[in-house]
Amino acid sequence: MSDKIKEQNVSALEQPQLRVLNQFIKDLSFENIASQKGLSAESTKPDININVNLEAKKRAADDQYDVVIKINILSKAKETGDIFFNLEMDYAGIFEIKKIPDEQLHPFLLIECPRIMFPYLRRIIADITRDGGYPSLNLDQIDFLAMYQSEIEKRSAKSSEIN
Repeated sequence: MSDKIKEQNVSALEQPQLRVLNQFIKDLSFENIASQKGLSAESTKPDININVNLEAKKRAADDQYDVVIKINILSKAKETGDIFFNLEMDYAGIFEIKKIPDEQLHPFLLIECPRIMFPYLRRIIADITRDGGYPSLNLDQIDFLAMYQSEIEKRSAKSSEIN
């Protein structure tokens, strides 16, 4: 075996490895409040509030991690404040991650894994809102890096306040 082939094999073994083992809806609630109250969403432009939180934790199996995107979307009339719908979903992924240094694992789980999951979450939300009687809600891309950096800054500020 040539030295070049050996180097390529060793290099491939040392590369970070990521496998998506599963993605699924962990929890889902869609409350169509406007329809229940007989309100019409057609005559007004809604105000849409979106909150996103992330969770990640180690699974019992070696090199496996759970990542959850928790999203809450509240749509209400700008003029009256009447609620049209409230969508809450926990969208989870199970990832196998190998050869990532410990200091890089946390950001990897909360930036790269949600980035992989997001297109599927976006499609599900578009389908749910459409099937709920509203125009499809097509979410803009979420900057998970900015979210992560913002959370780190918040934690750093809180810890400096305590000290």
